[in-house]
Amino acid sequence: MSKKLLQPIGQKRLTNVAVVRLKKHGNRFEIACYPNKVLSWRSGVEKDLDEVLQSQTVYSNVSKGVLAKSKELIAAFGTDDQSKICLEILNKGELQVAGKERESQLSSQFRDIATIVMQKTINPETQRPYTISMIERLMHEIHFAVDPHSSSKKQALEVIRELQKQFPIKRAPMRIRLTVPENTSSSLVEKLNAWEATITARDTSGSQLSFVSLSIW
Repeated sequence: MSKKLLQPIGQKRLTNVAVVRLKKHGNRFEIACYPNKVLSWRSGVEKDLDEVLQSQTVYSNVSKGVLAKSKELIAAFGTDDQSKICLEILNKGELQVAGKERESQLSSQFRDIATIVMQKTINPETQRPYTISMIERLMHEIHFAVDPHSSSKKQALEVIRELQKQFPIKRAPMRIRLTVPENTSSSLVEKLNAWEATITARDTSGSQLSFVSLSIW
């Protein structure tokens, strides 16, 4: 008679996962995610939850495959709806990664931040963007360190402010079109001037006036 290895009820093992952990109400809750997807979700790059979660299941220990008990979920989250709880853990929990994985993720986020900085800034002398390699070099020079718990966009804005203190760099202007009734155009022009915006074009159509403006907002 052949023998089979039986997996205990209440266990569901997963491999090659990124674990996000949240401690609440005295208990530990974990979810299993695909590697390199958690930070993409939190930065807004990834919007499909199915591409992030390996399963909409809450564990007390992912590595051992132990599922969280329903009564513990209700006590901690006020519900045992696993989909809602997974989302809360994904957004608020701590990503558990090994040393090499953490280094890879920090390096990837550093590149993401540098890319955002490059897209939002220009060299005021040439009126052209810096290259990504130049931005990364400048970030190293100001000793910038990635915060894995903060979004790439927020950190990019902080980097721009720090770079402006030491290097010739400024926010790239946005081109916007504003259409207003002609009798209110003077007040709009005053505001644009106050915002140091540059009006590049005007167009009158009937009783309305359109402006094309370059502005840093």
